[in-house]
Amino acid sequence: MEQYKQEFIEFMVESKVLKFGDFTLKSGRKSPFFMNAGAYVTGSQLKRLGEYYAKAIHNVYGDDFDVLFGPAYKGIPISVVTAVAFAELYGKEIRYCSDRKEEKDHGADKGSFLGSTLKDGDRVVMIEDVTTSGKSMEETVPKVRGAANVEIVGLMVSLDRMEKGLGGVKKALEEITDTYGFPANAIVSMADVVEALYNKPVNGEVVIDDTLKAAIDEYYKQYGV
Repeated sequence: MEQYKQEFIEFMVESKVLKFGDFTLKSGRKSPFFMNAGAYVTGSQLKRLGEYYAKAIHNVYGDDFDVLFGPAYKGIPISVVTAVAFAELYGKEIRYCSDRKEEKDHGADKGSFLGSTLKDGDRVVMIEDVTTSGKSMEETVPKVRGAANVEIVGLMVSLDRMEKGLGGVKKALEEITDTYGFPANAIVSMADVVEALYNKPVNGEVVIDDTLKAAIDEYYKQYGV
């Protein structure tokens, strides 16, 4: 595993973004783990988050793109800090764009988007916190493609939960590729998380012990691919 992936996993735990216990997901699934990117709240956390996303995007998609699109709401700060990190790490100016939940009908920036305007010919990297079933793409992709004649280069999420998507057979990220025609990747997968944390201490505490590992394994018997 690349060093930055190991560091990112420990960073998620230390930031209390990746938690383990008993959670009910938006999909209705009962899960022994949960990731909430809204828990990145300090300046140093957000700076590091942008750097991890920028490194992963640069490794997978390079820098031949123009816009980072982060869906509202959690995708908004992620796209902003990643654009900043791209400029600092790679000297590349990338614009950010996000959608609005409610269209703004007044002022100079009225419309369905905030940040940069999407233009014909733009190459766009979609950026999200996590994808469980892939349902969020049903709303986001038509908005982006309907705004201008753009090319979506790919999607980057922080964590691949490695679960069945809406079709119930393939991983959500694989379904996104099949449905929309662009690659979907993650900084780390849950397999990476288990490898990094199982019976290994983070700040002196073992995060995934035998009991939790058994619960994760049982979860994947039902929902995993």
